[in-house]
Order: sequence, then structure tokens, then C-alpha cells
Amino acid sequence: MQLHQLQRNKKAKKSIRVGRGGKRGKTSGRGTKGQKARAGHRIRPEIRDAIKKLPKQRGYRFNPIGEKAKPVNLAFIEIKFSNGEQVNPKTLIKKGIVNRYKGRIPKIKILGSGDFSKKVNVSGCMISKSAKEKIEKAGGTVKTKN
Repeated sequence: MQLHQLQRNKKAKKSIRVGRGGKRGKTSGRGTKGQKARAGHRIRPEIRDAIKKLPKQRGYRFNPIGEKAKPVNLAFIEIKFSNGEQVNPKTLIKKGIVNRYKGRIPKIKILGSGDFSKKVNVSGCMISKSAKEKIEKAGGTVKTKN
């Protein structure tokens, strides 16, 4: 077989040219009037309308990067821990006071609400002034996390 002997299996289908006389008259299958009846019509994409409705440069649009500390009240520590125990993020997770956040140990801040009378050693947590005073008053120690 030579190059000049190549032939198609099927005949080439001609696309119908609309609006140029011949088989289709008057409106040429485009209905009547309006944007869709005109030559070169393009309908505006819906996504553009959605974009146009969004506010333009007003306010800060992004979530804060750093995660917020999980609050833990002294009342929970009073209930779950006994004298002389270590209070740190790992022990708080073991006791079920705090849950892991996205598989990681979260930042924790101990707050001073509730009465406190146990001697515990707090480390690796952020702590409020009132909570620190109550823990030290009860005879415990505090190593704050910066």
C-alpha cells in the first residue's frame, strides 16, 4: 500500500453552517431575537457572577495561623488528680480532661476557676495568674511553658 492509496473507513461528515441560506431559512434554527440569536454570542460564565458578588478587600479573610490553647479549669484537676502527681499535657490526655487535636497534643492553659487544695506539679502548660497563685498556695510547683 502506498500513501496515495490511503482512504477513510467512513466518509467525512460536513458540519452544517447555519444562517447562510439553503436548508435553513429566516432565523436559521436560532429562534427569534436576543443574545443567543446573534453571531458570536457568548453567555457570561456563572462563576464570574459569583466572584463579582464577593466583597473586595474588606477585612481580614484568613483564620489565625496559631491554634488557640485549650482551657482547663482547676476544678477538673482537683477531681482527677491526687497529691504529688504531675500535671502536664500528656497526663491531662490520659485522664480524659483534654483530647488530642488533629492527632497532636494541643496547647493547654490552666485557668483558676474553682477551689484548689492539692499539691501537684504543673509543667508544660500555660497558666493564668489566679491558677498559679492557688497551686502555689496549696503547696504545688509551677513550671510555665513560654
